[in-house]
Amino acid sequence: MPVTRTIAELGHNAQEIARLCQESGEPVRITDDGDQDLVVMSLETYERGQARLELYRLLDEAEADFQNGDRGVSVASIRQRLRQ
Repeated sequence: MPVTRTIAELGHNAQEIARLCQESGEPVRITDDGDQDLVVMSLETYERGQARLELYRLLDEAEADFQNGDRGVSVASIRQRLRQ
């Protein structure tokens, strides 16, 4: 279940919220006057999300290549290149 804190709590307890993010590996939602406003997360969680987005981008690119007839490189072709 997502953890939610107020912007006032963030101001008063930033270190505690940072610890919570790092220990749980999950983002913390920050509200301002009851409205969702920010998300705070550890650097590790952010980087993991960015890596996942890059993987999805590469998979989309590979899928597009396949749909356009590109079938990649055969194992035999790679072996031949490595011997050269």
